[in-house]
Amino acid sequence: MPNVLALDIGGANLKAAHSEGTAGSEPFAVWRQPKELGRAIATLVRRMPGADAVAVTMTAELCDCFETKSNGVRAVLDAVQAALRGLRRKTSVRVWLTNGLLVSPTEARAEPIKAAASNWLALATWAGRFCAEGPALVLDIGSTTTDIIPLRDGVPVPRGRTDTDRLASGELVYSGSRRTPIHAIVRTITMDDRTIRVAAELFATTRDAHLWLGDLPEQPDDRDTADGRPATRKYAAARLARVVCADRSMLDDEQITQLARQVADAQRTDIVRALSQVEAGLSQRARTIVTAGSGEFLARRIVERLHKPPRLVSIGDQHGLEISSAACAYALAVIASERGIK
Repeated sequence: MPNVLALDIGGANLKAAHSEGTAGSEPFAVWRQPKELGRAIATLVRRMPGADAVAVTMTAELCDCFETKSNGVRAVLDAVQAALRGLRRKTSVRVWLTNGLLVSPTEARAEPIKAAASNWLALATWAGRFCAEGPALVLDIGSTTTDIIPLRDGVPVPRGRTDTDRLASGELVYSGSRRTPIHAIVRTITMDDRTIRVAAELFATTRDAHLWLGDLPEQPDDRDTADGRPATRKYAAARLARVVCADRSMLDDEQITQLARQVADAQRTDIVRALSQVEAGLSQRARTIVTAGSGEFLARRIVERLHKPPRLVSIGDQHGLEISSAACAYALAVIASERGIK
């Protein structure tokens, strides 16, 4: 089987995985610097082993720097091919579509909507080998979104193929472990027996709540936060205080904890509602749930505490956190390799 490098080009994060088991990611805000996307892809590819072929999937086409999603798909493919040319890597490129086919960039440009937001299907197709019998779900929680994909006898059976249809079916939830603004999760907070409306400003994100509660590690060198200050508990608390138009001198640790717990609880509740909606389409309880993503800690907590299926498969446990965080890319690399693309 050929060695394949898969690229998952997101709007906020670029991810890569090699079919032999290497994975990596790089934060990059496509909407801020769309003309620099090729350079950013090249930087990520340099960190990865060589490959016989490259497979591509994406969600960055939704960025509002592109007039349409079709334009976004074409821009992403242009950036990928420019990056590979700049690196002088003469490898074939194939693009993953929402019908499960791997096609040439020329074919993908001709049907761009089928190339848009297709990464979830790669993960579900690969994950089917872990749940070959009966109803199952894939629960992939990333930094920005949650994918809930139904499977039956190892085969994905989604009700939606586009982002809009998947939002309607519950299979896509715009809620993630890091980037989701707090005011998108809760509209009020109960603190010291008072109900307080929250500010509809990007003062803090779910990352701050999970940081404060100890579910995400501190990363002092990472300033990809709402206020540009480090991703530490100290600054997470300051950002959370702003959510109720206060500051750290006005709220003590217990009050910050109250706020963070309510955010985390509300996020879990929202995802559980969507999970129940998707599971209802299977007409019976899932026998297996496969969890993945940089927010897999949250996915596992939802499953273990609120769903309790007979069987839980953790991609993090089986393949490590790096591959779990880039699970869609790794799934695509394996699929493409097994199909023998060159």
